[in-house]
Amino acid sequence: MASTPTTSPVLLRGIGRFDFIALIINITIGAGILGLPAKLYTLVGSWSLLAYGVSGIIVTLIILCFAEVSSRFSGTGGPYLYTRRTFGPLIGFEVGWLFWLSRVAAFASICNLFISYAALFRPQLASGWERAGVITALVLGLSLLNYVGVKRSARINTLFTLAKLGAIGLFAAVGLFFVKTEAFTWPPFPAYSPFSQSVLLLIFTFSGFDVATIPSGEVQQPQRTVPISLLIAIGMVALLFMAVQVVCIGTLPNLTQSERPLADAATQFMGPVGGWVITAVALLTAMGTLHALMLTGPRLLFAMAEQGQLPSWLASTHSRFRTPYVAIFVTAALQLLLAITGTFLYALTFSTLIRLAYFALVSAALPVLRLRTDAPPAQFQVAGGWLISGLAVVFCGWLLSNSSAVEARDVSIAIGVGLLIFALMQRRPKPRQ
Repeated sequence: MASTPTTSPVLLRGIGRFDFIALIINITIGAGILGLPAKLYTLVGSWSLLAYGVSGIIVTLIILCFAEVSSRFSGTGGPYLYTRRTFGPLIGFEVGWLFWLSRVAAFASICNLFISYAALFRPQLASGWERAGVITALVLGLSLLNYVGVKRSARINTLFTLAKLGAIGLFAAVGLFFVKTEAFTWPPFPAYSPFSQSVLLLIFTFSGFDVATIPSGEVQQPQRTVPISLLIAIGMVALLFMAVQVVCIGTLPNLTQSERPLADAATQFMGPVGGWVITAVALLTAMGTLHALMLTGPRLLFAMAEQGQLPSWLASTHSRFRTPYVAIFVTAALQLLLAITGTFLYALTFSTLIRLAYFALVSAALPVLRLRTDAPPAQFQVAGGWLISGLAVVFCGWLLSNSSAVEARDVSIAIGVGLLIFALMQRRPKPRQ
């Protein structure tokens, strides 16, 4: 039997610090590491290494803001919770709505990347009913796994993380011995547009920390666990990403034409068997990220419904498994639709633009909460917080200014739909306490 919101048991705090660090790493090491090395090299060549550095600095500034802001809260919702408490119900709702859409879009992009790698084993999977069948099986399987309990789901997430860290780390470690220094050419510095676009795409690659903060209501000692875990995880991921890009540039002569850069690079220095092994690893990596997204996305709907900003039935939790089962299946249904009809690069860019918008708001929340006398105390305080917050907001604005007209239009439409939903929810009769 499932519980109604009025009789729902509280969510289970079944995610420990190690599992939480693994969750952040699992979400981050996903679509970006598998699909972007070739696209970045096409945009800016060897200067892509500098783009990694620039995006890493920007993300570090944002993470420092997240670390302090998140240390004030212990509930479910991540950026939605932070901005609602800081800027009020309307801004909070828009962040939650756009955040959820970005999770759905990210899931769709990684599903399509999964199909791209799986097609190496069976080309028919790239189109038609077989493609739709694999995507459907992925969505249904992962949603059922999350339905039966967060603790089991967190353990499986940790296994995914350890497997992909070991495999991709091995690829980078072995590949570094085969790197040819002459492959790194340094033409004149790229034009403003391609370089800024490369940094914009890399924001998606480094993202994941924001998603991991959503299920804080199921994390043990979240006000201490979340900030420290964010900083540890992003440091590990940044080193690995840079090493992978160096290996791809230094071992793969036709990097710009590669659809599966890690597999093609492994084939160059390990032979055909290496390419097949890395393809299998890529599928595991994508699967792990899809699992983490399925774990976190529904919790956002749950948090918004719990606050009365979405219909209360979305806050229903299962009486036995204590999971937000309605939110899980609603999220899964839209993920399935977008994954079948969408493409990797568009969904990735759409998701990144939305992320930048709420990154800026969470960064701006740091000084606002410091000034608020009614704000919960910070368990983690950043030195130079005002400066770091200002720089993070400026960098987010810079990257948002580089979006295309079509992308800006679609994000604006999403914002408009959110405003309509918010207005309709405001007109609903308030439930009796």
